[in-house]
Amino acid sequence: MAGAMRYILPNITELIMLASDDDILGQAEAWANAGKGVALATVIETWGSAPRPVGSHLAIAEDGHFLGSVSGGCVEGDVVTEAMDCISDGKPRVLEFGVADETAWRAGLSCGGRIRVYVERIG
Repeated sequence: MAGAMRYILPNITELIMLASDDDILGQAEAWANAGKGVALATVIETWGSAPRPVGSHLAIAEDGHFLGSVSGGCVEGDVVTEAMDCISDGKPRVLEFGVADETAWRAGLSCGGRIRVYVERIG
């Protein structure tokens, strides 16, 4: 894939960030049509300097594959973990990430902004 960036994260198969939301949504649909549990994470709000705009997507399959980006790599690991729980229990969630003193040692955004991400099971 031209222009793709790949990251390998612990306990997670692979993250591929692509420029096209059509690719991300198409892959989510393909996983669901193949009978896999799938969650879709969508950036629903940003404040300050945020790495990805509102509407950015990350699709996650129950087998650990995922495609897209909600933060350029800053919080994808936490989002994938929550998405796996969402696939299992079917309950949507709203996640918020930012930089604060009490969260300095947890996942956060190094850019200094904040994002809210809606995670839902699809398919």
